[in-house]
Amino acid sequence: MKRTSAGILVLLALIGAAAGFVLDQVLTTMGRATFAPSLLLPVLLVIIGGAALALAWPVRRSVRTGIRIDPFRAMRAVTLARASSLLGAIMGGFGAGLLAFLLSRPIDPQVGSTVAMVALIVSSLVLVIAALVAEQFCTLPKDPDDSEPREPDAEPGPAEFGGSH
Repeated sequence: MKRTSAGILVLLALIGAAAGFVLDQVLTTMGRATFAPSLLLPVLLVIIGGAALALAWPVRRSVRTGIRIDPFRAMRAVTLARASSLLGAIMGGFGAGLLAFLLSRPIDPQVGSTVAMVALIVSSLVLVIAALVAEQFCTLPKDPDDSEPREPDAEPGPAEFGGSH
C-alpha cells in the first residue's frame, strides 16, 4: 500500500476551498446567511485524529518489538489513518474557502464566524498531521528478501534450503 501523497492532500484541500467559497457565494446570492461551522466540528476532528493515533500505536509497538499482530487490525488502523488525512485536507480546505469568502466581503465578518472557521482550519491541520503520523506508525520495515527479485524459473540454491555445501 502506498502512503498518502502530499499532492492528493493539496488537491483535496483546493477542491474543499472551492466548495466552501462557492457555497457561501450561492447562499449570499440567494439572500441567506453564510455558512458557519459548529464549534463542535473542530473538537470532533481532533478526536478522530486521536483515535487514529490510538489505533495505530499497537501496530507500531508490535513492529518495533517483533510481536505478531493481527494483519486485519493493522489494515483497519492504516485505513482509518488514510481516510482521516483525506478528510482533514477536505475540511481544512472547506474552512479556508469559507474564511476567504468572509474576508473578501466589504463588511467585517462576525468574530464568532471567523473564530469557528479558524478553529476548523487548525483542527483539520491537526487531523492531517495525526493521520500521517498514524500511517507512518503502520509502516512495516523493509524485508531484505524484497530487495532482490527472484526469477520464477531459477532453482533454489543451497543457501535457500539452509544447507552449506
